[in-house]
Amino acid sequence: MLLRQYLHRFARQIEIPTVYNDLCRFEGVMPYEDPFGNETLWLTCMYPQETMHTLRTQLTRIYTELKIGGESGLHEHLTVDRIDFGDFGNSKPFRIRITNLYNDNSDYFYVKQADSSRIYGLELEHILSPNRINYLVNGNTLIEEHIAGVPGNVFQRDYLKRPELNRVRIAKEFTKFNERCFIRLLGDMRSVNYVVDITPDFEEVQYRVRPIDFDQQSYEGNGHTYLAYHFDSNRAVTRLAFGELNRRTIEQYVEEERSQMARRAKVENTRLRAVLGIMRREDLAPRAHVARLAKDLTKYHKTDIFRDCETMGELTATHITHMLGL
Repeated sequence: MLLRQYLHRFARQIEIPTVYNDLCRFEGVMPYEDPFGNETLWLTCMYPQETMHTLRTQLTRIYTELKIGGESGLHEHLTVDRIDFGDFGNSKPFRIRITNLYNDNSDYFYVKQADSSRIYGLELEHILSPNRINYLVNGNTLIEEHIAGVPGNVFQRDYLKRPELNRVRIAKEFTKFNERCFIRLLGDMRSVNYVVDITPDFEEVQYRVRPIDFDQQSYEGNGHTYLAYHFDSNRAVTRLAFGELNRRTIEQYVEEERSQMARRAKVENTRLRAVLGIMRREDLAPRAHVARLAKDLTKYHKTDIFRDCETMGELTATHITHMLGL
């Protein structure tokens, strides 16, 4: 399979334990509450003692591979502290909490079912966005590094009204985030599918919006799905952006993002062409979705270059090339 060859070439395909199916064999669950006692969508899993012993060894090995690329005695003091299951969406993820026994410091990674749409989404994020993505694949098991940040729904609920919030900067970043997702056709960026990374700078605070769910890469037929500001859950931050930025400023930030993405595309030209070439040959979505999205993009861009696209991969490649001037 061409995609597997691509993943092996770029060190994504690694012989790690294929643990997804084993993780599904829990014998019980209990609702997970956050440190403040609030209910979440996650369920903490319980396993038989022998099963947990095996999983602990396998998951620690995966974490070691993810972080340093192989076996190391430096990770013998790590343990699997908790396994949570997310019974939502179509990714059905497991969240693994790894804890350092020396100092109780914890880290997380995710185990998901591998599918081509999600893998293409991760690759395009790595190539075209300002963010690096660390993930591994083997068989039906996909391992993703934790992406730190405040969940979008929490950010809008708890941060937008804070007096110290730099409203212009978050408006600027959300505008750029919306453009990044649209250019590479990453859909369904509802507020629960991205996080806001908040970084104190020498004078002001910097913000970066990062997607954390990539299973709607080049799938939906409705063009609005690829515009984050169209989702009701983003209404508050969308209202803020349009209130803080005039049309001329929005156009400036959009052009800045396109220019930066075009530069990244040229630097990673070989890799980008390879992944788009493989995408073109896969049926990532029903033909009806392709036809509808081609129609929406034709109307949006006022061009007929999408008319003959037969797959979502072709649409994605054509859209990226058109918008970035490649």
